[in-house]
Amino acid sequence: MFRGSIPALITPFTDGKLDEGALVDLVNWQIEEGSHGLVAVGTTGESPTLSHEEHERCVEVVVRTAAGRVPVIAGAGSNSTEESISLMRFAKKVGAAAALVVTPYYNKPNQRGLYHHYRTLHDAVDLPILIYNIPGRSVVDMTPATMGELAKLPRIVGVKDATGDITRVSDTRITCGADFLQLSGEDGSALGFNAHGGRGCISVVANVAPRLCAEFQEATLAGDYAKALDYQDRLMPLHRACFAEPNPCPVKYGMSLLGKCSEEVRSPLVTLEEATKERMRGAMRHAGLLN
Repeated sequence: MFRGSIPALITPFTDGKLDEGALVDLVNWQIEEGSHGLVAVGTTGESPTLSHEEHERCVEVVVRTAAGRVPVIAGAGSNSTEESISLMRFAKKVGAAAALVVTPYYNKPNQRGLYHHYRTLHDAVDLPILIYNIPGRSVVDMTPATMGELAKLPRIVGVKDATGDITRVSDTRITCGADFLQLSGEDGSALGFNAHGGRGCISVVANVAPRLCAEFQEATLAGDYAKALDYQDRLMPLHRACFAEPNPCPVKYGMSLLGKCSEEVRSPLVTLEEATKERMRGAMRHAGLLN
């Protein structure tokens, strides 16, 4: 069900408020451009600064607009197990295909605590769970051994791996099995990730370059790495530029150049410095997205 290019959707704002019209248009555009799935309200969707009401509304709008054309994975992570249960229950109610659950941040649980957190979520809500392992943001790193124990549970179906270590894919295949779904959480290394056994990418860059990212993923999954390398060469400057300042500030600016949404972000994020704007414009021209 989950494969290929899966954009972690931005949340569009206008004058500080959720722009539902732009969000609907983005979902339709992503599907028309060939994206294989969508993530609603992940980190790229500025989940830390959305109210609970906004979070739930975004998930509902994305699921309703996608209307089963592609699977929608709902962000449901929190450093509170009870809060994650609540977000998962809502995602289940509105028809999301799965929940993306980040390792609990700030309170720094150990491996036993991580197991308990995900086991509790698994038992509380009948919804597939993708573990989101991103130690650069959450500080904690779920080990392949812990993931292997969780993979024994029927609704722990995979991982979004944002460690940046493509060799982790092989370690996880050993502990979790070859059928355990591994999706990259880092655009720049997705080529090597898939070569090691990954099956796609939950992507930031696909917000601004959905067709290129979808075609790149199709090439890797078909085993055509020569073709994939051509896409990689076109996209790499954009992968770099999209993280030159905190995500999603660069990608929102890039999307504003395409007329898809405003570049507005919520504090403590701020809009781009001029040098980064120029870098984004250059990277988009290199990828063929701008003249």
